Amino acid sequence: MKDLLLCIDVGNTQTVLGIFRGREIISRWRIRSDRDRTADEYSHLIKDLLRGDGVDGSFLRGVCVSSVVPPARQALIEMSIEDFDLVPLMVGPGIKTGMPILYDNPREVGADRIANAVAAYERFRRALIVIDFGTAITFDVISAAGEYIGGVIFPGVQISLDALFLKAAKLPRVELEKPAQIVGRDTISSIQSGIIFGYAGLVDSIVEKIDIEMGVNATVVATGGLAGGIAGETRCISEVIPDLTLEGLRILFERNE
Repeated sequence: MKDLLLCIDVGNTQTVLGIFRGREIISRWRIRSDRDRTADEYSHLIKDLLRGDGVDGSFLRGVCVSSVVPPARQALIEMSIEDFDLVPLMVGPGIKTGMPILYDNPREVGADRIANAVAAYERFRRALIVIDFGTAITFDVISAAGEYIGGVIFPGVQISLDALFLKAAKLPRVELEKPAQIVGRDTISSIQSGIIFGYAGLVDSIVEKIDIEMGVNATVVATGGLAGGIAGETRCISEVIPDLTLEGLRILFERNE
């Protein structure tokens, strides 16, 4: 019985893949994004991931892809057709989302942001701010009526860390870990403090301004690879949902199936 769905979210830095059986995610992987990866390379990589988790690709009923890396789109289409005999649903303009997009130009909204918004609203059914801690930090605002209103985009944590290392000759590259105290006693803990507590304060400030502008007290949820390191230091984030984007892809696939 073909009852499995493969969802793939290609980000600028990382690609997240998940296998759903019904509404349950049974396998997930996070790999490095590579804009030069070919269809054959995707084929070998995904087959190895499936095999490693004991997942039989012949039971796939569909493939759903969101990608902010244009070259990956065609490679994944070719891989899906050649390996699984499935034309993948590519999240983008023209698909059914079930969510009005109120952006001035809806085509500008990233596929991952739509997936996040759809999944969060399906779960909470109220005014929301969804924060995705990826290469960029994105804030997506959804009304209580389920409309995608717009958002905020800010350089991500890793971008800031890389910029410090590349542009300041004496500053080292550091791991993102919470320091013991906010006042650092050495260079590494000082950078960690600035990133962790600085971004936490930024998140709280932006959410407060959105709430005032929209006249609501929105529920704030977070996702993305670096969400865990920041969310706990904020006042506003109520829940971290690691698989939110994959969940959104599953919902979008079902709405278009």
